Amino acid sequence: MLSYLELVELANGDVVLQRSEGDENPLVTIRFSEETREHINGSCLEIARAMVQAGIEAVSIAAADEGFADEADADLDESELQSKIIH
Repeated sequence: MLSYLELVELANGDVVLQRSEGDENPLVTIRFSEETREHINGSCLEIARAMVQAGIEAVSIAAADEGFADEADADLDESELQSKIIH
């Protein structure tokens, strides 16, 4: 079954990536702080689209590189796996 994905800005301001069939559980939720909203002047949906696109590209690259996630995470303990910061 072919499933389409859509980006939707909810009434509370969150942007979600969800299946077009209206599944109640979004695949991704992006929440911008009020401070960020002030700086991006109503461009939340466009920025969320770029973020999702970049994520899809990163997954694509990682999938092409066999064992990418397994090797990178093999040396990390449980606390490091729960929260990662990338600069």
